[in-house]
Amino acid sequence: GSIRVLVVMFLALAGYGVPAEAQKDYYKLDKNRPSRISDAHTTERYAIDLKLAPLRLEREAGGVYHWEFEPEVAYGILPRTSIEIGVPFAVIDAGVAGRQSGMAGLDLSAFHTLNVETRTLPSFAIRGDVVLPVGSLAPDRAYPSVTGLATRTFSWARFHVNGTYGFGTVPDDPEHPGEPPAPVTGKEASRWLAGVAVDRVFPLRALLVVGTAYARQPLHEDDPVEWSAGAGFRYQVNPFLAVDVGAGRRFTGEPTWYFTFGSAYHLGFRALMPGVR
Repeated sequence: GSIRVLVVMFLALAGYGVPAEAQKDYYKLDKNRPSRISDAHTTERYAIDLKLAPLRLEREAGGVYHWEFEPEVAYGILPRTSIEIGVPFAVIDAGVAGRQSGMAGLDLSAFHTLNVETRTLPSFAIRGDVVLPVGSLAPDRAYPSVTGLATRTFSWARFHVNGTYGFGTVPDDPEHPGEPPAPVTGKEASRWLAGVAVDRVFPLRALLVVGTAYARQPLHEDDPVEWSAGAGFRYQVNPFLAVDVGAGRRFTGEPTWYFTFGSAYHLGFRALMPGVR
């Protein structure tokens, strides 16, 4: 009857608004989802990625737990160009030493893919980030950074290389010299970060698995370089939704284990805009 017709029309419109790219969202490596290293591909033009449940847990020596939850929204504003905003919330659970929680800054990003990958040339991209001092657990000042990214695809695997340089001075925090006062896990203010990732895709299962390794120099250059490694996977649940899980360990400095979980809901509006290409 009429109800069935309305249901069919709704489903048709929903499918019409989702581009084919949404059905392979598992093929992307966003920053920290599940790898610290990203690929060089941005959100498609006129598409919106809602990162609904990105959760990161770190456990330091001595039983100190850092939790971070950061919902994010990315929008493909121009060809091969996207902008993103994230609102991180953090909790530090130090046991008998107490617990702190609150907003840990405001994260703004702009991402541009410079070229389409060819048989002889990797895909290159550049990303600018800034963490603003918003919230009770935010850094004491804005910390901008710039990242160069490259992705090379082979029939058996993809390789990704990232290099980040951070600007700014050492935060004014006498209790933790050389480190930002906020427990911004996964977004630490760094002087530089360099790393690689290798992933393999299983299209018939809508699954991607990845391994990563990276080195990080804190803003305080007297601190030792931190070396970390991890692994994870990303899975397409349905044409709209992809989920990811990752885990890893920092081996130098203060040993730390981390675990990540995330989900992304992909919305496309290109088909709803006649004449747009």
